[in-house]
Amino acid sequence: MSKEINNREYRQKVIQDLIAQLHEGKTVDEVKQQFAEAFEGVSAAEISEAEQGLISEGLPVEEVQRLCDVHASIFKDSIQEVQEQQDFSRIPGHPAQVVKLENRAIEELLEQKIGPHLQTLAKSQDKSAIHALREDFTLLSQLDLHYIKKENLLFPYMEKYGITAPPKVMWGVDDEIRAQIKECIRSLENYEGNLSQLKEAIESAVHRIREMIFKEENILLPMLLETLTLEEWKSISNEMKDLGYCLIDKVPDWNPGQQTATETEAASAALSGNILLPTGVFSINELEGILNTLPIDITFVDKDDVVKYFSQGAERVFPRTKAIIGRKVVNCHPPASVHIVEGIVADFKSGKKDHEDFWIKMGEKYVYIRYFAVRDQKGEYLGTLEVTQNIAPIQEITGEKRLVSD
Repeated sequence: MSKEINNREYRQKVIQDLIAQLHEGKTVDEVKQQFAEAFEGVSAAEISEAEQGLISEGLPVEEVQRLCDVHASIFKDSIQEVQEQQDFSRIPGHPAQVVKLENRAIEELLEQKIGPHLQTLAKSQDKSAIHALREDFTLLSQLDLHYIKKENLLFPYMEKYGITAPPKVMWGVDDEIRAQIKECIRSLENYEGNLSQLKEAIESAVHRIREMIFKEENILLPMLLETLTLEEWKSISNEMKDLGYCLIDKVPDWNPGQQTATETEAASAALSGNILLPTGVFSINELEGILNTLPIDITFVDKDDVVKYFSQGAERVFPRTKAIIGRKVVNCHPPASVHIVEGIVADFKSGKKDHEDFWIKMGEKYVYIRYFAVRDQKGEYLGTLEVTQNIAPIQEITGEKRLVSD
């Protein structure tokens, strides 16, 4: 393990040294040679750590930003994909797929319209090519939507996990690209025949956009996919719709629960007796053990008022027998309290209430009884959950006991 850590530290130091040498004026070819001699591959995370290390050592963000395209071109042929990482870009509607779909649409605009129209202008100085390029760059200005999503949805999560350098550097480059697109539009609107200057501006903008696409898909997305939780990806997905899309439409809704269950089922096809849930997998034995270990008693009554399940903890508050499974819940209560039970269930079904609480003294026990309406993601009523707990020991707690306490 120490060898692996030391090797990682060495590799990061090499990356930092190479970027620093570029900053000092060495040529790309000189640095490429050193890079090839030092190691064969580098991960996206190590590039991020290298940039973060340089910034923490005092190198201005603007300097790292200036070198961003240079060192990205150096690393381009050497970045290793993390094979064990799931390719979320194949999941319809997943934010990673949306980023890549937009990038493919951007590349299509660059390759099939801007490139050919620029070649036509260079050959014939045809004014229709200028008009076509104006329309192309008006479309390309939608790139702002792509960058807005990245900067306002993806970057905050990176910063949350302490990944601060790449967002700062990338955002700065995004703004430079935005400025280049605006300058190209101005040059096309006021074109006076200076083809060389216009061609240089357009080719520079196209190059910067292509480099950013590479960095998004080989540095940004791998870091995010390695770090973010399913719930965080879902939050990003929900908000992406409000910000709009770049050059694409009809983005499918992403259902992470459904997708995760499908992926888990595929991975566990050879297994039997498992319970598949959106956030994980249990064997029946594991799930039963967990439910019976909870310091509460739980009983579930379905939408038809039939008792479907009860836990079997070591210390039950109220007795339960398997004979009640399949029994109507009203038949499980004394006649004097049936109307209360019926009222609670009716309020849950109508949506008037979502929970109801009771508490009673039973000898040395202080019993807290809670009823919860169970609903699906659409708000449809699925049943009622009864949760019972003796809270007398909890009420006796005073002071503090921390994990580090003796």
